[in-house]
Formats: sequence, structure tokens, C-alpha cells
Amino acid sequence: MHKHYKNWLIQAPLGLILVGFGACLIAESAILKATGAETWQWVVAGTVSLSVFNAGLCFFGNAILERMRYERNMEEHKEGS
Repeated sequence: MHKHYKNWLIQAPLGLILVGFGACLIAESAILKATGAETWQWVVAGTVSLSVFNAGLCFFGNAILERMRYERNMEEHKEGS
């Protein structure tokens, strides 16, 4: 299997999972703040949730690049045949 395709196949679902999980954690952080939890609790929870969310965006963004590289290589391979 082509390395770019394999990278895309792993990173795209991982990115989507992390984005969804990070969004859920962001909501949980907001609930902590709204219910009057101590400041340190919702700040730490919010920081972790945004980190997870942003990591998901990074994985998904890189997956898009890997797919583009894969498709470009496939086109070059077809033209070279």
C-alpha cells in the first residue's frame, strides 16, 4: 500500500475522532464553569479539551495533505506509464 494512502487512512479517522471528542470535552468544561466549579477545574478541563480538539484538526489537516500527495503520485504514475 502506498505510504501516503496509509497515512491518510489512519490520520483522517483519528482526526475526526479527536475533533468530536475535543468538542465533547469543551462542552463538559463549559458545564463545569456554568455550575460553579472552582476556577482551576474548568480552566484545566478547558485547556485539555482545546488541546485535544486542535490535535484532531492537525491530524485531519495532515490527512488531507497525505491524500493530495497520494492522488498526485497516482496521476504521475499513470502519466509515466
